[in-house]
Amino acid sequence: MPEITLNVLPIFILILIGWTLVRTGLLKDELGESLGEFVFKVAVPVLLFQTIAEADFHGASPFRLWIAYFAGVGVTWTVGHLIATRIFERDARVGVLAGVSSAFANNVFIGLPLVSRIVGSDGIVALSILLAVHLPLMMIIGTILMEQAERKISGGSSRGLLAILVQIGGNLARNPLVIGLAAGVVAHVSGLPIPTVLDGVVNQIAAMAAPAALLSLGMALNKYGVSGNFRIAGATSALKLLLMPACVWAACRLLSLGPEWTMAMVLTSSVPTGINAWLIANRFGVGHGLAASTITLTTAAGVATVTFWAWLLS
Repeated sequence: MPEITLNVLPIFILILIGWTLVRTGLLKDELGESLGEFVFKVAVPVLLFQTIAEADFHGASPFRLWIAYFAGVGVTWTVGHLIATRIFERDARVGVLAGVSSAFANNVFIGLPLVSRIVGSDGIVALSILLAVHLPLMMIIGTILMEQAERKISGGSSRGLLAILVQIGGNLARNPLVIGLAAGVVAHVSGLPIPTVLDGVVNQIAAMAAPAALLSLGMALNKYGVSGNFRIAGATSALKLLLMPACVWAACRLLSLGPEWTMAMVLTSSVPTGINAWLIANRFGVGHGLAASTITLTTAAGVATVTFWAWLLS
């Protein structure tokens, strides 16, 4: 356990340092936002490009990996929705947001550094394969379900599936993560070597991704908090940190996924809720408190639960 803790603790200490820098006034919120922009638009896309371009997939199929991970997402999302609507008697929109908050892991800002540190290059390859479909699927499903819930409550008209797909497709085509993955695939398939000077630049930028991501996340956490949704947020947090990785682990075992890929999928599914949950809440103007509280609680408790899952898989 001590060795595992030493691998997990630096991840959350960097988040804590970022939070403290803004909380104490040593740095301003705006700097954290700018650092987050750099991570999302430059550092992580370059890391994904490098990983895919240089990866050795050994002829492995991605479908079992996707099925294992999204089986956990489906179970956890459904349970979160039912708890919000049946036990806490919230409306369908909050039910959707509870599902999102329970099942949308922060794969980029925490998952990548964690998997890189504990699993290594094979784990980053597995996570890159997941990221190729994770954001599109989660955003499409979340948007469709939320619009259906809005229509059910307000009686308004729906935009229709095609309009939603066109909008999300346009956003994804401009998404830096998608561009980085696509460029990596092109480089990998072409087999062309990266020029030595450019490779050195890529290595340096990619090395910035993990620490910058964690610091920027900590700085961003200052605008969240636990705001009057403690009971339901406590439930969604428990689902995110315990049920989802348990489901992913079971699915990986059933599908006989390799040990490195299994560890990568379980670890990234065990990380705190991603900021995307708050973005969806903000987009539809509902459930801000629930999303923010879940992000805060899962980040605070994540150091213990992520350590547990890392220990269990070691």
